[in-house]
Amino acid sequence: MKKRYLTALALPVILAACSTTVKQPVETTMISANDLATHQWVLTKVDNKALELQQPFKAPTLQLNEELGASGHAGCNRYFGQAELKDGKLRIEKMGMTMMACQDPAMKLEHTVSSTLMEWSTASINGNELSLTGAEHNLTFTRTDVK
Repeated sequence: MKKRYLTALALPVILAACSTTVKQPVETTMISANDLATHQWVLTKVDNKALELQQPFKAPTLQLNEELGASGHAGCNRYFGQAELKDGKLRIEKMGMTMMACQDPAMKLEHTVSSTLMEWSTASINGNELSLTGAEHNLTFTRTDVK
């Protein structure tokens, strides 16, 4: 009687174990300079929240050339520098920036954008979106054509 009871209890466990599917690892490819260059990237999300800007402020941008020369708008000021891409991580080394003062929402956004761009951030592209995940923030940019 005990064997039947144990068999009856074990059967659902065995069936459940057989029916589970093993998730295949998602194939990821490291991005290259060509994936980033010749496009303008416009910031659309910060920490996975949609970017909300008050007028007259415009969304920050990132543009990289073939040699990874970087430039763009950080929220209040324009910036420039030389980007590095190593092992799927991106940063802009020795970033230069204009020094205008703006109202607090734009300055706070600029600090978030510039600090994330200056530190090593994991870079990934999914469709038309570039995600830069740094130690403190995640920036999501949408690709647009260079004008």
